[in-house]
Amino acid sequence: MPTSPADDSATRTDPSAPGAAADPLPDPPAPRVARRTSTDVALVATFAAFVAACALVPAIPTGSGVPITLQTFGVVVAGLVLGARRGFLAVALYLVVGLAGVPVFAEMTGGLGVLGKPSVGYLLAFPLAAAAAGWLGGLALRARPVWRYPLLVAAGLGSSFLVTHPAGVLGLMARLGVTAREALAIDVVYWPGDVVKNLLAAGVTLAVLRAFPDLRRDRR
Repeated sequence: MPTSPADDSATRTDPSAPGAAADPLPDPPAPRVARRTSTDVALVATFAAFVAACALVPAIPTGSGVPITLQTFGVVVAGLVLGARRGFLAVALYLVVGLAGVPVFAEMTGGLGVLGKPSVGYLLAFPLAAAAAGWLGGLALRARPVWRYPLLVAAGLGSSFLVTHPAGVLGLMARLGVTAREALAIDVVYWPGDVVKNLLAAGVTLAVLRAFPDLRRDRR
């Protein structure tokens, strides 16, 4: 027998009453995925701009045609702060923008012409170096606080010497027509600066993560 609206309201359970059944149609959850995606996009764009700013700091020329710049500092910081995936995307965005012609590379250059320069190996390795720094940095941040700074330094150095420098040596060999030994002798010039930059990158990373703890909890 059909019930009247009055009967129906009488049979409803007061949600505030003890033992009341859960509302079958609860309020939809907040759009966390959308917020997370927008945050990721903003962080990727911000750190791509940060790497570009580092590249525009006046470079120190060398005899090989590959100047000493702050690019590698920006690449490592992006990876250590953002994590492997977002760090990779940030530096890849920077690379794409530069190859598209925007003068965001060292010495205010841009465009596909940079692929013919001796620095091509270093440049193309940057996104992978950021990803390596992010992955290794994630391991470092799981350690006890007293060990985090030296382990972050090691993470940055690991990304530099396992990814950036080997790729750079290959690029020098391809563009300068030198042997592996000669290319390595050229690459050694950049080692002291990279050590200093990674010492600074680890300190900057810890400062940023202390100021914005959500970045550490949401590393991907």
